[in-house]
Amino acid sequence: MSEAASLFATLRQSADADAVDAIERLVREAPDRDLCRVNALAFAGRHGLNEQRVISAFLHAAQLGLFEMSWNVLCPNCSGVLDANASLKSALSQDYCAFCAAGCEPTLDENVEVSFTVTPRVRHIAAHAPHELPFADYVRQMFFSSGVDLPDDYAQRMERVMLDAVELPAGEKAQVSLQLPAGSIILFDPVTHAAHYFEVKGEPTSERRTLSIAYGNVKAPTETSELPPGPVRITLDNRSPERVLPGLWIYGDEMNDMIGRRRPFLTAKHLFTNQTFRDLYRTDTLDIDQRLKITSLTFLFTDLKGSTDLYERVGDLVAFDLVQSHFKVLQEIVAQEAGAVVKTIGDAVMATFPTPGRALSAALRMREAMVGLNRQGSNEDLLLKIGIHEGPCLAVSLNERQDYFGQTVNIASRVQGLAATRSILTTAPVVQHPEAAAILQAGGLRPTGQQRSVRGVAGEVAIYEIP
Repeated sequence: MSEAASLFATLRQSADADAVDAIERLVREAPDRDLCRVNALAFAGRHGLNEQRVISAFLHAAQLGLFEMSWNVLCPNCSGVLDANASLKSALSQDYCAFCAAGCEPTLDENVEVSFTVTPRVRHIAAHAPHELPFADYVRQMFFSSGVDLPDDYAQRMERVMLDAVELPAGEKAQVSLQLPAGSIILFDPVTHAAHYFEVKGEPTSERRTLSIAYGNVKAPTETSELPPGPVRITLDNRSPERVLPGLWIYGDEMNDMIGRRRPFLTAKHLFTNQTFRDLYRTDTLDIDQRLKITSLTFLFTDLKGSTDLYERVGDLVAFDLVQSHFKVLQEIVAQEAGAVVKTIGDAVMATFPTPGRALSAALRMREAMVGLNRQGSNEDLLLKIGIHEGPCLAVSLNERQDYFGQTVNIASRVQGLAATRSILTTAPVVQHPEAAAILQAGGLRPTGQQRSVRGVAGEVAIYEIP
């Protein structure tokens, strides 16, 4: 048995069989470019598979060494990869995209992509040696993220939007001579992300203009030059220690149409709310002093009402078994709703979800599940209080686990503290979210709202109870 076959046999022991079969076919049959920075969500959609099971399968595959997981900081405008990291610990706190002149402060919501590339031990692909990729392939596989839905005729379109491109080894110079047409032209290197803009306008001229552009270790400020249409000679000087690939792009409708289509991709935030990821990588995500912003995350807190009385009434052993059964059910529901349990505190659970709709769906299922457990025991021992809130937060490393910090977390916890027996309490951002509103409408549920004081929050907060 080959090493790859042995690894896939091991993978089948921990991941969904259909997902593993699809991944194995990908490794065996797909062209090289499809094995570089695999978009797990697009892969699941293309094969009609459950997204969470596919993500889990890729995570286990990365753990086994079938794939390398990459944390890519993206430009929020063009979705170009500003920085690729083997770990989120090394992700930059900020960067700059010269291609579209947009500043970027990474948030986990949209600007940090997680992708998977097959390892050389399983199959060697061209992207394993990116310094050898031709210009168009480098741009496709190394510069643009998996969230850019490039067209099938990418190669033909690149020929139409490119005036010229140069492969310039370290320490070498080259000259490019051409006729500049009227319009906007970008001289862009996808390796160093350096760009120079040309606004070509006015009366055409036959006089040759000359320019010099140097590439070094330090990113030079993006500049714009105004030139008339006509001949130009550009001297390119590569002072960096690596090959550069400067190319002259025609900025217009053709280019915007080629690179402007987007598709969903696996974000760091999405991964943080995946239970498999938390189980496999709980101590290897963030440095102790690293703080990364999440602009929107939904927190769900639960607690058992009267658990102290429960232990006194039925005894420690029976009560412990009941509480553990409740934990198991809650954890299964959280995972099924694309969430993750951050931690348990006594008889309480703190969980995160990518959207309010997922959290609300989980809460409704939790409430029904407790009814079922109580029915099995012919008692009302398990009375669950639930609070949900959505908002911005910081992802941090705390007590050797990936955790969250901020007012959103505090409010979610305190909303749960306001809940009575079997209550599901939420805030306005939750019930007003379109996905959550659709769930409430489909279930014929009408939340009742009231203004409540929440400790640590100035003024009163609109709190909604889900019947």
